[in-house]
Amino acid sequence: MTEQRPRLSAMPEKPALDGLETVWAARWEADGTYRFDRSRSRDEVYSIDTPPPTVSGSLHVGHVFSYTHTDTVARFQRMRGREVFYPMGWDDNGLPTERRVQNHFGVRCDPSMPYDPSFEPPGKPDPKRQVPISRRNFIELCERLTAEDEKAFEELWRRLGLSVDWSMTYATIDAGSRAASQRAFLRNLARGEAYVSEAPTLWDVTFRTAVAQAELEDREWPGAFHRIGFDLSQAQRDQGFGDRVWIETTRPELIPACVALVAHPDDERYRPLFGTTVHTPIFGVEVPVVGHHLAEPGKGSGIAMICTFGDITDVTWWRELDLPTRPVIGWDGRLLPESPHGVAAEPYKELAGKTVHSARERVVEMLRESGHLDGEPRKIQRPVKFYEKGDRPLEIVTTRQWYVRNGGRDAGLRRDLLDRGRELTWHPPHMRVRYDNWVEGLAGDWLISRQRFFGVPIPVWYPLDSGGEPIYEAPITPPESALPVDPSSDVPPGFTADMRGKPLGFVADPDVMDTWATSSLTPQIAGGWERDDDLFRRVFPMDLRPQAHEIIRTWLFSTVVRSHLEHGGLPWKHAAISGWILDPDRKKMSKSKGNVVTPMGLLEEYGSDAVRYWAAGGRPGTDTAFDTGQIKIGRRLAIKILNASKFVLGFESTGSADVSEPVDLSMLAALRAVVAEATEAFEAYDYARALERTERFFWEFCDDYLELVKARAYTGDASAVAALRRALDVLLRLFAPFLPFVTEEVWSWWRPGSVHRASWPSADGVGSAGDPAVLEAVAEVLRMVRRAKSEARVSMRAEVSRLVVSGHRADLVRHAQDDLCAAGNVEEFVLDAAGADSADVPLTAVTTLSSRLSD
Repeated sequence: MTEQRPRLSAMPEKPALDGLETVWAARWEADGTYRFDRSRSRDEVYSIDTPPPTVSGSLHVGHVFSYTHTDTVARFQRMRGREVFYPMGWDDNGLPTERRVQNHFGVRCDPSMPYDPSFEPPGKPDPKRQVPISRRNFIELCERLTAEDEKAFEELWRRLGLSVDWSMTYATIDAGSRAASQRAFLRNLARGEAYVSEAPTLWDVTFRTAVAQAELEDREWPGAFHRIGFDLSQAQRDQGFGDRVWIETTRPELIPACVALVAHPDDERYRPLFGTTVHTPIFGVEVPVVGHHLAEPGKGSGIAMICTFGDITDVTWWRELDLPTRPVIGWDGRLLPESPHGVAAEPYKELAGKTVHSARERVVEMLRESGHLDGEPRKIQRPVKFYEKGDRPLEIVTTRQWYVRNGGRDAGLRRDLLDRGRELTWHPPHMRVRYDNWVEGLAGDWLISRQRFFGVPIPVWYPLDSGGEPIYEAPITPPESALPVDPSSDVPPGFTADMRGKPLGFVADPDVMDTWATSSLTPQIAGGWERDDDLFRRVFPMDLRPQAHEIIRTWLFSTVVRSHLEHGGLPWKHAAISGWILDPDRKKMSKSKGNVVTPMGLLEEYGSDAVRYWAAGGRPGTDTAFDTGQIKIGRRLAIKILNASKFVLGFESTGSADVSEPVDLSMLAALRAVVAEATEAFEAYDYARALERTERFFWEFCDDYLELVKARAYTGDASAVAALRRALDVLLRLFAPFLPFVTEEVWSWWRPGSVHRASWPSADGVGSAGDPAVLEAVAEVLRMVRRAKSEARVSMRAEVSRLVVSGHRADLVRHAQDDLCAAGNVEEFVLDAAGADSADVPLTAVTTLSSRLSD
């Protein structure tokens, strides 16, 4: 770290909050206040796996909320003497960036287009008429826009006061991240943990990409049940089964994809049909009737179509019953132009090329015409699978994809990953349940390939046979020393560029990795894995992963998977889980809902310390409502710190004078307890409790103690001045993790260096000789005196001719009698010892106001 230069600032005549962020952000950068000192050993380092925000637009107040939590922990650990490794990353690859680029520039990626080195996007983008451009041109625009967004993000984070080492910033698409991501993949592949498979895949037809289980969400979607008859054979009719067997389905357009009918094995209605066949309506395809335990006798008519593929259950039935495949849905969401095997072309041509919706309407018309539709469709709302960033229901198509083993199909690995969850210390502890539930509910391995453009390429080529067909079972991989590579432009070992796409040549794997496949390596990327061994030894495994609870299943789990497979252990020791920010209607703030609040205006209007104060009040794992009222309270607190500090520092220092007066010692004893509680809270990652306890003491300190001792302080009393200054010193350090700007400003008036490099206060260093009950009792009586004056509607400076104190703890008031009389302008003080030793007799004060009013 850059050595701190001693410097003191002149205490202003009228302290103000405005402008502190600009002054101190620049000073911290110039002085290297938060620069990581890599000479420290691992046991002296506290390392944080900072969430890289998605660079696809603007940050919102939810980001400010959670990142403030992390920053308070970072600042506390730094003041505790740990060297804090706190880098910032930018998550800039994947669909969010692609969508933003498409909308911002009015373009779309078309890999068939040639690269145009002079291409410039339209001056007036038209989102309805996007210009097709090459993949390379598209990636260049992605890099251009993310660079602009990253500057804006960094500006806001600096304004917020994040104590990040900005010299260690990374991006998930930069060369180091691409190399780390590809290296991890190649090692997964070498160990058999990564594999390629052609299988039914959840598919987003808008983005034309595969979707992983962790990216799914259920949404209510309108539909309709159609009661459809399948024709029985003459033999079945002769046995009394009637002319048809009736099924109910919401997807009649998949009738040409039907490969069987299924009912529960114990369903007496359909057991006689098991082992026989029926004919599909319209298309007349013969399909078997089978039994399976997943069929639901109480749903619809109790018998259902198995189609390839309508939903996840279809995939299970198809796999376990070893059924044929008749795919009809293409990657674009339209019905394929050619009829599937075994389906007559004549009726199918009515559907070829149609969207799912149009095909459904036409099939219903055909069913109605043929008499296979019983009644009219019955409208319903039902949960349907969506890609979390998509707008249309997912389809299931057969594709060739890359997977990484994650315990979904390996009971042993699943147990190991559950054990890892138990090894991790969770804040709050109950969040581990979400991790366990996710791991136990996995239905398959982690699908990591995506059919997109702006991402880390799969580092694989395939040799071509003499007919120019890829030999997928013999992938060609690069040496780790060559990483990162882009197979679409780089040449594999042993080949030349002119052999691309030619028989006996090679072809690149066209896919990129899921963004989580790279983000799951943020501890390795930030820590310099295989790039900076010295740094990696000092920071890994990291101490803290802070993140939101909704991405436990994605980011946290995937990071545990990669670390377990590569390093045989956890990537960090602690996971601090933040809640959501809720809007006034108690709904989660999100860009997709359009109910977010952008933070820069708040920071400018109220000041960063005020916004941080509101954010720090949200406990780990707890959803918090956005509340400008709390932000205003935070601003008042920051202003009070300025004014109270100016008051305290206005008394000339008495050097090393001892604190001797009972009420001064009592205040320090109370502060000692606050330090102990705040420290304990921070050690448990409960920053909110640390702030709450510190703030409560501070207001009592200002309202009661300052009023009690200011008369002595004005006379230069050494005990009072020493106690005031010692308390201010401690309070500034207690507030520093939460209100970094105002505490640094005040610190600069009388202390060298930065408060953020000062040591966290220790309880032993505050003082233990006093009795906290003294200040409590005296402050309680002072409040009674104020209340009496308020009720009498006289000035707080009005003279009290006689004050009689009695009841429990009354004798404690004697220790600060002079301070009490000075603060309350009391002429005669009387202590009534009756009941002083009985807890049943409350402390009381009888106030006799003088007929004379004080000036």
